[in-house]
Amino acid sequence: MQTPLNPFKKALADKRTQYGLWVSQMSPLSTEICAGAGFDWLLLDAEHSPNDPLSILQQAQAIAGYPGTHAVARIPIGHGYVGQALIKQYLDCGIQTLLVPMVDTAEQARELVRCMRYPPHGIRGMAAARASRWGRVANYANEANDQVCLLVQAETREAIDNLDAIAAVDGVDGVFIGPSDLSAAFGHVGDPWHPEMQELHVKTFKRIQAAGKAIGILTLDETLARKHVEMGATFIAVGTDSNIMVKGTSALAAKFKGAPQAGQKSNY
Repeated sequence: MQTPLNPFKKALADKRTQYGLWVSQMSPLSTEICAGAGFDWLLLDAEHSPNDPLSILQQAQAIAGYPGTHAVARIPIGHGYVGQALIKQYLDCGIQTLLVPMVDTAEQARELVRCMRYPPHGIRGMAAARASRWGRVANYANEANDQVCLLVQAETREAIDNLDAIAAVDGVDGVFIGPSDLSAAFGHVGDPWHPEMQELHVKTFKRIQAAGKAIGILTLDETLARKHVEMGATFIAVGTDSNIMVKGTSALAAKFKGAPQAGQKSNY
């Protein structure tokens, strides 16, 4: 058996735009429904949902039945001993691409790179786990480093200050702009697309491009999403499973019972 290639990482390197969907409902069945839609990648979110390595694994197994869709997992934290342990678990489960939130410095980014790689280039622990098909991929430990993909989130003032250094770290494959947290950090809570933020996005995109790294962002607005692609986004999430369900169920109920008294505006 051979080490599985990472088509998502290859697409980013080739600068082919990858369209994704945020998935946070934790169900392998609903995740499989999303996988069949034809997105290039699905983001399995363990930061803002109660996903754990087991539920992430079950959803990744469902996605594996749809070869054109790649499973990306967002871990809840990537720093310190907890982050190191989670990265090891997720990689051993067979997740090749990780999105790590709240990366503020180049030092943090370098540590994440080390956690994702086997020695001598990192500190990932050795194990005959699912990623190596339980040891049946004989050369996995010598080939896996080239197939893992690290995406880091820039979503604080500190991260923006250090963006050039973060993006320059060898082993960081892409930088994801977190629009909601970033807008809160700049005093625009609940308004990620404030004109000041959109101006900042343009500048950050150019800085990431200058480092030769892939750019990611999430927006539920089609016009903005297309604009971000024109700006250079190469991995972009254009929806979330929860928002699709909220909109769909609310619209269906409204057809028979009328519009609800109060609604919630999306922040994306």
